[in-house]
Amino acid sequence: MEKRKITLRAGIVTLFILFAALSRLIPHPANFAPISAMALFGAAYYDKKYLAFIIPIVAMFLCDLFLNNVIYASMFDGFVLFYPGSLFTYLSFVAIAFIGFGLLKKVGIKNLIISSLLASVTFFLISNFGSWASGLMPYSKDLAGLILCYAEGLPFLKAGLLGDLFYCGAMFGLFELVQSRVPALRRSTV
Repeated sequence: MEKRKITLRAGIVTLFILFAALSRLIPHPANFAPISAMALFGAAYYDKKYLAFIIPIVAMFLCDLFLNNVIYASMFDGFVLFYPGSLFTYLSFVAIAFIGFGLLKKVGIKNLIISSLLASVTFFLISNFGSWASGLMPYSKDLAGLILCYAEGLPFLKAGLLGDLFYCGAMFGLFELVQSRVPALRRSTV
């Protein structure tokens, strides 16, 4: 019986993450996306912690394959498996999952807001560093170029913060509501 609860819970958590990833295909303001929310959500709700790394990264990767090869195809020469700087984007998922492990042991509004804001800043720092280091953007390869990369990314940070707060609120709020109505989704206290 306990194994069934874990499987159902993991399946529902995975569906939430997949739906969040698919929402990236809907037109939205730049950087207003569920990226950090997916990693935090997995860290908070998967009982098997390795899934908090694997599922959001795979969901993001599959969505990126579609986006880069269909929506943004004109930006690349041929099929794109990984775009320059993608390693840093996926690395940010790992860092954000650790934030979730630390701050979301008990899911609550205060912890969720703090972890969401911290995740947004972490994603901003790591992904912009990746853009600078990979040559994705034409910044000089010195401290001045890195600072300029961060400075020009600040408008995107605002949208990222708002998107993370929105998606965290939606994903966590909806899951808590569903979990309160479906006891099989709750963690065992034994």
